[in-house]
Formats: sequence, structure tokens, C-alpha cells
Amino acid sequence: MKKPIYILGTGLSHDGSTCLMKDGKIVVAIEKERITKKKHDGFNDNLTVQYCLDAAGIGFKDIDLVVEKCTVNLEHDKDDIQKRKGRIIPKDIPTVKISHHIAHAYSAIGTSPYDEMGIVVMDGRGASLDNCIDINDGILPEEIRKLPSEQKCHYFENQSYYTYENGKMVTRYKDFSKYRVNDRSKYPLSPNDLEHSIAELYGGASQYIFGRDFTEGKLMGLAPYGRKNVYKEDLFIKKRGRVFIDYNVIRKVDPLKSSKYLEFWTNFSYYADIAYWVQYSTEKAVKYLFEYFYNLKPMNNFAYAGGLGLNCVINGKIVSNPKFRNLYIQPAAGDNGLAIGCCYYGWLEVLKKEKVQNNKNTYLGMAYNKQVISASLNKYDKYIIFKKCNDYIKIIANKIAQGEVIGWFQGESEFGPRALGHRSILADPRNKKMKDYINKEIKLREEFRPFAPSVLEEDLKVYFDVDYDSSPYMLLAGNIRKEWGKKLPAVVHIDGSSRIQTVNKNNSEKYYELLNEFKKITKIGILLNTSFNGRNMPIVENPDDAINFFLNSKIDTLVIDDYIIEKRS
Repeated sequence: MKKPIYILGTGLSHDGSTCLMKDGKIVVAIEKERITKKKHDGFNDNLTVQYCLDAAGIGFKDIDLVVEKCTVNLEHDKDDIQKRKGRIIPKDIPTVKISHHIAHAYSAIGTSPYDEMGIVVMDGRGASLDNCIDINDGILPEEIRKLPSEQKCHYFENQSYYTYENGKMVTRYKDFSKYRVNDRSKYPLSPNDLEHSIAELYGGASQYIFGRDFTEGKLMGLAPYGRKNVYKEDLFIKKRGRVFIDYNVIRKVDPLKSSKYLEFWTNFSYYADIAYWVQYSTEKAVKYLFEYFYNLKPMNNFAYAGGLGLNCVINGKIVSNPKFRNLYIQPAAGDNGLAIGCCYYGWLEVLKKEKVQNNKNTYLGMAYNKQVISASLNKYDKYIIFKKCNDYIKIIANKIAQGEVIGWFQGESEFGPRALGHRSILADPRNKKMKDYINKEIKLREEFRPFAPSVLEEDLKVYFDVDYDSSPYMLLAGNIRKEWGKKLPAVVHIDGSSRIQTVNKNNSEKYYELLNEFKKITKIGILLNTSFNGRNMPIVENPDDAINFFLNSKIDTLVIDDYIIEKRS
């Protein structure tokens, strides 16, 4: 029997992750935060590497190749070396190191349904110019091309465009920005450490509004509460395929109003107006670059990765353009997806193998067997009552229709930031009080945060006025049809939009059955779906995580596999 080829891909960054590939197909992948329970945990990859080996039942002797996103800028990020120390991967395994945007690009190439495509990568800060492995003078703006060698360590990737044809990726265009720690007492919305970056300005504005890093999702939820004519100037200058922050504009924002969070609610309208301004300016900048890249080298299909790819509102606007109707967005578009790109780079570029078509799902975590589930349930026997039920899907559909909030734990965990029906909290979308209740009492987060609808794929256009036919990864926003807005208040945002997940039998069979059962009862093929976690905590990974959260929350009923679990009184 021919020995299988195993590739281990790992992203040594914040939002760290590891992925294991066997003969061109992903076997398992895990984000470090799911194991350590620390949001955005990363760098040292020992825990995620061991998780992948254990899930596949193999050891290091079985690994043929390791591919790492592991470029280090010694001028600005030398602490990263210390954060990665003590790794367990043996040094005798052949290892390839690749740069940041290359890993993002291959994550999109490998998982997309297309054989030929343009690939757009946009994020906050990628690799420095001296560390990029995809550079030639023809693809750089003149200013970057003329930089002396000693300056290249100070410039970092922010946008890249590639094409993939006939099994070969070609770099078409890359832009860079200078490292600069900005003075936020003068420029309150500015990026943390780059002069010009669309994604980092979005992050800087989020930090200004909420007083914390990694709050871009909150800004996206807040933006529809803002007024569109309060700030009329564009935050960005766009010219010759490049986007620059207009510092003369952002310095007009009052730095003294930078949120200490307690002040957020007393200044809600002010912050909402800022959020609207930032969202709208970012949308225009991203659309401008997509058009520029298309004109540079038109393609029938496009793929998209990098942190900006998680902005579902902008994504929905992009796919409304006929040029980008065939747009695939990598479900783990942020740095957690780098490990996937490393595996595909190893398979396609290092080993020169043919692409093996992805199975179009993102349920890449470990599957917990009945013995593990049973052990967890018995461990908490003093606090829970549990029963194995063959008809658990019908029972749960009825509980949701009667107003219960359900913790839903099935199969392998999702890889990426969205809960897609395997690690979800579910509720009735018709209940107008449900949004505030789950935000306040279960998620413990701000009341303006919206919830997503999971909809039967065949019913998508019954409820939503959209140009696309599916949105399996909850990465596209769309407007609800007027006749349904008041009937589904728990999953409709203030502006009439929803972050949509479509469900079919192939991508999540049990979840699809639950939606169908709920539709039989209510005539509505939609459920409110939010991630199975609370404020500032990662999504639950294993049965113990789920039971612990359930016991310490106001979730009414928990489902793990075919067990229905209630709290003892």
C-alpha cells in the first residue's frame, strides 16, 4: 500500500492555528484559542500541532513536510521569536517558510471551488518587504520599487493581487506601507503601527470607539445606527491602485472622546456616526481596489482572503457587481486561515501536486466520539439530567418554537470565526424580545449587536432580496424582503440587513434537518444562530466546554450529539 503524504501547515502569528493535510485534503484544523480559551491566542503552536496529530492518530514520523507562515521582522517584531520558543516539531522534518500574503492567497486557492481565479488579499499588516517571497519589480508601485535595501524592513504588505491559471499562481500587484507608530492624540482613528492601511484604520477606529483591540466586528454592528451625512469627507485618498489615509481628515476627530467604554453609552450617537463614516469609507476603498485589480487582469472568478474579507456588509456590496458575482471568500479569512494556506502551498507549490477539490465545508475540528461525550456527561451528573433521544431533532425544533434558547453541539467544530450550526446558540427568529434577551442575559454583550439568520438554502430568496444563491459561511450581508421584516425581528438589523448563512443537506445534514422540522411547525425556514460562547471568550470546542457554559448561562436546553441535556433544579 502506498504511504499517504501528510503536510503540516502552521501559522505562527496572533490568531494562531495548525492544519493537517493528507494527500491534498484537509484532515483536521484547529485554532489555538479554542484550546487555551484565550481570544486571539497564537505564536507557539505546540498545542495545535499535537491536537492535529492526535485527531488523525499519527505521529511526527508520518509527516512528510511542514510549511510555516513564519517570516520575522527583526527590526519591529523581534519579540515574535521569543513567543515561538520551545516548539515540539522535530527539526529533521523538511520545512518550508512562506510569507504572510502568500499563505492567505493559497488558503483561498485551495479551498475555493474554482480552478482559475483572481485572488485579492487585504489585511492590516502582512510581511515586510524584505521578507516577502513573491516580489519582482514589475508588480510594485514606483515609490516602493525605488526603496533602498536598508529601508525594505520598514515597509509591510497591505494589499496584494494574484491570479491562478493552469495550476500556477502569478503575483500581479502588491502594495506596501511604512511602519509607523501613530500619535493618536493627534490622529485618533489612525492605525496602530502602519502609515497607510485600510484594515488597520478600521481597527484603529474600533479601538477609538470601544477602547480595545480586535473589536472590528462591533464597529460593523454599530455602523447602521449612525447618520450618513454627519461626516462627509472621505477617510481615504485613492489613486493609481493605491489607497492612502487622509490624515488631514482623521485629525478632525476629537481624541478626548476616545471611549473608556463606560462613556460609550452616554455618547452612543457620536460613536455610531463615526462607525458609519468608517464603514462607508472602507467600503468605497475596497470596491475601488477590486475594480483596479479587475482592470489589471480580468478574471471570471475571484477569491478573497485577509482580515478585511470578514466584513460581510462590504462583501455583500462586492458580489452585487456582476464582475464579482463568482466571488469565493475564505471562511477563515483572518490570520487563523494562514495554516490552511500553508498546507495548500506545500501540496501545490512545493510538491507540485494537482489540486484536490475541497469538500466545501469548514467543519475541520476533531469529532468527539460517544465515549468522550458520555464521560463528560457523567462527570457533571450532579448538575444535569441527560437523555439519549432518537427523535431529538423534532423535540428541539418544538422547544425553539415554544421560546427556548438552545445550545447546539454537533460533530466537528467550525474552523474560523463563525458558528455555522455545529457550535451554535439557537432561538426563534420571530420573537422580537429574543435579540435583547440573548445579548444581555446569555452573550453578555452590547444590545446593538445583531444576530444572524440560518436559512434553508432553497428558501433564501423567499426571505431576502439578494443577488447570490448561497452564503454557507455567513460572510455576506443582504436585505430582508419588506413583507418579512416585521415577522423576523430577532435576525434583522436596524437597517433591514442580515448576515446570512444558507444551509443545505450537504454542508450540515443535522442542522438542515432541524431547520426543516422548525419550518414544519412554524412555516418559517429560518433560525436565529449565534456562536456558542459569551463575551470575550472563544467558541466552545469540546463537550466539557459546552456543558460548563450551559451550566453558567441562561441557555434552556443543551444538545450534544443525540443527547438532550437539562439542568437539575
